[in-house]
Amino acid sequence: MDNQSMIMESLTQRVSRPVLTDPGPDAEQLRMIFKAALRAPDHGRLRPWRFLTITGGARLKLGELFARSAVAEQPDLSPDAVERLKGLPLRAPVLIALICNLQEHPKVPELEQYLSAGAAAQNILHAAFAQGVGAMWRTGAVSYYSGTAKGLGLSDNERLLGFIYLGTPTGPTKKVDELNPADFVAPWKG
Repeated sequence: MDNQSMIMESLTQRVSRPVLTDPGPDAEQLRMIFKAALRAPDHGRLRPWRFLTITGGARLKLGELFARSAVAEQPDLSPDAVERLKGLPLRAPVLIALICNLQEHPKVPELEQYLSAGAAAQNILHAAFAQGVGAMWRTGAVSYYSGTAKGLGLSDNERLLGFIYLGTPTGPTKKVDELNPADFVAPWKG
């Protein structure tokens, strides 16, 4: 398969893989994943993103952080819900926390910085797929709790955009409906 075909396959066939197991991506795969992330569109060259990798025992600590943050927001949370939150980071061997690092700029509004960080996340997903690594971008309420952001060490100008879970995909590939571009594209006639 030539390079163009491989790229188009990645762009048109990538699907989220919710069931992931060991092994996670190795150091070289992660390097390529982050190299791709850093090629996202970036008006003003602000590089409005940063990433944290979470592996091994740090996943247990992240689960505890999720539980503490959720209980702070919802003190009446059931014990079962708290335990479920603790287990969320264990669904994959590697997690990447996606952080938008917002900066004051006269020509680059916050919205463009969020879009740039989102494009970096999309590049992560495609780079993982191209290397045979399963990936899924997950958010959920815990991604938006102030306690989660504080526990991860985010600054006041930073926003957590969720986590990309990475690992070896298991189980059947999710069937995704084939979409027709004509259903979403139309010429503007002024």
